[in-house]
Amino acid sequence: MTTPQPAEWARIDALLAGGRRKLLGLVGPPGAGKSTLSASLLAAIGPRAQGVPMDGFHLANVELQRLGRTARKGAPDTFDCAGYIALLQRLRAQGPADPIVYAPEFRRELEEPVAGAIAVLPQTQLVITEGNYLLHDGDGWAGVAGLLDEVWYVDIDDALREERLVRRHYQFGRSEEAARAWVTSTDMPNARLIAATRARAQHAVRMD
Repeated sequence: MTTPQPAEWARIDALLAGGRRKLLGLVGPPGAGKSTLSASLLAAIGPRAQGVPMDGFHLANVELQRLGRTARKGAPDTFDCAGYIALLQRLRAQGPADPIVYAPEFRRELEEPVAGAIAVLPQTQLVITEGNYLLHDGDGWAGVAGLLDEVWYVDIDDALREERLVRRHYQFGRSEEAARAWVTSTDMPNARLIAATRARAQHAVRMD
């Protein structure tokens, strides 16, 4: 799916009804197409919606190194999940007369998060947040799901998803051999963890 289908539009219309700020979560394993779906939804909905990815809460590389988790970047305990939860709480509480809420963004060309890169205006009706662990109930993530009005699980054929990941890692500087090793050692275990949360989502979107 590259554009919202009738089933998705019906759910979006329901979220936008009533006037209150709503938060939509897109969850799925690495390489499933969460960012692609988010971008498609944002383009279709227009200025009423804003994207705030979970990836902005990656721990900085220097902190991952201090913790000895550099080789596991992307695992649940390599994010500031408490900071992400605090941001979601601010976004739920933000009213029409409140100031802009600024959120961080992960920049792949830097492999680092950048603070204050995303401005969420008070009149924004729908915030779309996408990430791996929105339905995870361990490592401090259990508080996320209750702050989201709806969560969609984004799915894709595993072989295609893994090839996408290899291309992504290669594009951002790893050799093909290193890219495949990272997918096997890091992305695939994370994908299995995320897949176990699928039943908790309210809707599933197939991206093949």
